[in-house]
Amino acid sequence: MIMKQEITDEIIGFTRRFQEAHCTERFWRRPLICFASAGDPMFMELKTAVSPSHAMPEDLLPGAQTVVAFFIPFDRSIIRSNIKGLHASHQWAEAYIQTNELISELGLHLGRCLESAGHTVALIPATHNFDPERLISDWSHRHVAFVAGLGSFGLNNMLITESGCCGRIGSLVTSAFVEPDLRPTGEACLYCHDSSCMMCVERCVNEALFTDRFYRQKCYAACLKNEKLFQNLGKADVCGKCLVGVPCSFTNPVRRLKINNQSALLMKR
Repeated sequence: MIMKQEITDEIIGFTRRFQEAHCTERFWRRPLICFASAGDPMFMELKTAVSPSHAMPEDLLPGAQTVVAFFIPFDRSIIRSNIKGLHASHQWAEAYIQTNELISELGLHLGRCLESAGHTVALIPATHNFDPERLISDWSHRHVAFVAGLGSFGLNNMLITESGCCGRIGSLVTSAFVEPDLRPTGEACLYCHDSSCMMCVERCVNEALFTDRFYRQKCYAACLKNEKLFQNLGKADVCGKCLVGVPCSFTNPVRRLKINNQSALLMKR
């Protein structure tokens, strides 16, 4: 049996080495990793939540036992760089491209590690694996990560983890059995928690995000403007304005709020 800590250590170590070898500036904070059973019934619910054509782990890998999901949070300097202006910052666009490359190389590395231990692996691209008309993927890394327990969804449709929502998510499927993690209960989005925050809606630069609806095509139109602006970097079809300058950029704000409330109560005693 592959130990959970072994895979966790490989992901953290590879990310650190990749950054040291390929990046001239700091792009990432420490990755977060969670594991789900390939037989978790919640994967079937993704056919309703995402798309009827959303794949099951067994579709990608016959004999699948575990889904590994990981979140690679951006460094705070990258996040802050994207707050001002209507267009994505150069640092944000570059981090997006570099992180997609990291996830690709990390997947290959984990695949070799698991295969050397006698297991099979199915790898999924970090992005651009979606239907260009519907803008929906048949393997949503965000939703898979939710099943694995990495976080919960916010009003901005992003997964809010303990390290916030600014970063990139990757996942893979393997025949190795790894003890699954428990999904956390409760919300991580302040709007979903008590309706106290709508900053992501206010920060959307293309009027695509509202409290009761999301215009996927308008959102992607903003991303394509940035792709054209940063075409010298590669395919940087990103925006991220609704992720930055908000309470969930760096952390889980509901958890922080509860801690602050508990501390305030203790101070009163």
